[in-house]
Amino acid sequence: MQINKSLLNVLKAIAFASIGFFILFLLYRSQNAEYQVYCANEGIASEDCSLLQKVIADFRSVNYFWIFVILACYTISNFSRAARWLQLIRPLGYEASFLNAFFTTMLGYFANLGIPRVGEVIRAASMSRYENIPAEKLMGTIVVDRIFDFIMLFLFMAIAFLLSFDTLWSYLNEKSVLADKLDALTSSWLLWGVAGFGLLVLLLVYLYRDRLKQWSIYQKIENIILGFVEGIQSVRQLKRPGLFIFHSINIWVMYFLMTYLAFFAFEPTTHLSPTAGLTTFIFGAFGIIVPAPGGMGAYQFFVQECLTIYGIDGNDAFSFANIVFFSLQIGANVLLGIVALLVLPILNKK
Repeated sequence: MQINKSLLNVLKAIAFASIGFFILFLLYRSQNAEYQVYCANEGIASEDCSLLQKVIADFRSVNYFWIFVILACYTISNFSRAARWLQLIRPLGYEASFLNAFFTTMLGYFANLGIPRVGEVIRAASMSRYENIPAEKLMGTIVVDRIFDFIMLFLFMAIAFLLSFDTLWSYLNEKSVLADKLDALTSSWLLWGVAGFGLLVLLLVYLYRDRLKQWSIYQKIENIILGFVEGIQSVRQLKRPGLFIFHSINIWVMYFLMTYLAFFAFEPTTHLSPTAGLTTFIFGAFGIIVPAPGGMGAYQFFVQECLTIYGIDGNDAFSFANIVFFSLQIGANVLLGIVALLVLPILNKK
């Protein structure tokens, strides 16, 4: 029985959203238990002790001037992302609109809220449709885009570790107990098994390549790979590499500012330093990697974990993480994603 493609996408979106909500629920339940202990110690009646009510009250107390500032930083970062993407597209022999690059990028982020990682495909497909550029070549440029993101993440991680070495080293030592529970032998056998299977597949493809070339699906995959490689190689032909580096740095500086400036929006975190902001930003970045809408649940866990290192009460850290997460997802990705859906057809009437 063939499942309707739209229904399958809906089921995928529900599954990934469930992952995010489940992680968030577990985090809330754990933190709520601690909050109940706090209330008991302070003599607060249990009926007046609701973590959910506290989070709602914290949202109401936020200085929304700073929320608008971090939304502006997020928009600026995506201006740079769109401009950097255009630099990767030009060596392929195509000129594309900046607005199309920006709004298809926002459309991709919007799609990620439904099905994580599908946004890159939506971004490439939308740009291909509106600019008549082969999608496989665009996917190659997006891979380059993400490779440079990984490089910048590693660089910011190194800076954060250098600036907060003592604090982070103590934290890692406390958590290293988990590593002792791993079975090294089993892990090595699993690694060798996966590597051996991969080599076997490559060997079979090589030995039977002449027969495989007669298959239409092989030809399609080959064309996709060739276009993919061409897109990756576009980085070698950049006309203004200095501008490319500037946009790469600016994207991640804006990301850092989004976390640090958010400290000023919430009273319990206003005293935290830029170094704490950098470290919290890096922790939050790990949460975004988790396959849940926008990293929901995992983002809150990592940010809360980091803020407690800097002496922020767990309940306040939980509130801060939710304030930043939902402000960005609703105030930026959802709104700009809807704007992109409305604007792109108008910009590309012809």
